[in-house]
Amino acid sequence: MAILWLFVRGTELTPVRLFEEFLIGLGVGMGIAYFFRRFYADETSVRRSAQAAPYAVLYLTTFLWELLTANIDVARRTLSPSMPIDPAVVEVPLRVRSAVAITTIANSITLTPGTLTMDYDDDTNTLYVHSIDGSDPDGILEPIRRWEDYALVIFDEELKPGDPAPQVQADGEDGQTAAVAGGEQHG
Repeated sequence: MAILWLFVRGTELTPVRLFEEFLIGLGVGMGIAYFFRRFYADETSVRRSAQAAPYAVLYLTTFLWELLTANIDVARRTLSPSMPIDPAVVEVPLRVRSAVAITTIANSITLTPGTLTMDYDDDTNTLYVHSIDGSDPDGILEPIRRWEDYALVIFDEELKPGDPAPQVQADGEDGQTAAVAGGEQHG
C-alpha cells in the first residue's frame, strides 16, 4: 500500500521526500488494514496461499480474456444493423459455497459486457444471469464454470475442480425453458 501511495501522490524523486511519503503511505495502509481486519481470515497459511496463487493468476487471466472478447462481441452486436440479440436469463447453480467466492464470481459475470448477475438464491445456491445472447446457454456457462473451478481452489472450498456441476435452466424471451446438462438441450 505504501508503494501504491508513492505512485498516487506523484512526489518528487528526492530520497528524503520519497521516504516521507512512503511512511505516510505505510500509515494509511496500516489504518485501512486495521479498519477492515474483520474481513481477513483468522489464520493465514503460507502453504495454502502458495497453492492458491497460481489459480488466482489463472482466474484473472481467464477473466481478462473473457472481458476482452465480450467487449468485442458487444461492440459487434451494437454496430450490426440487425442488432443480433436473443436475451435470456440463465439459472446457474453453483458449486462454491463461501460468500466471498460467490461474490467474486457474481461480480466477474456482471463486469463482463453482455452478462449481468440479476439475483442470487441462497436456498438453492443459484445465480440468475441475464445474457444478451441466450441462444447458447453452454457458451454462457463455460467461462462461469472455469472461474468456478479456479475459485474452488482459491477459496479452499469443499468441492474440487472437475466435480460435476448441478443442472442449469435457461429461460428465453419466448418463455421456453431448456434444461442444459452436459451440453445437451431438452425442450
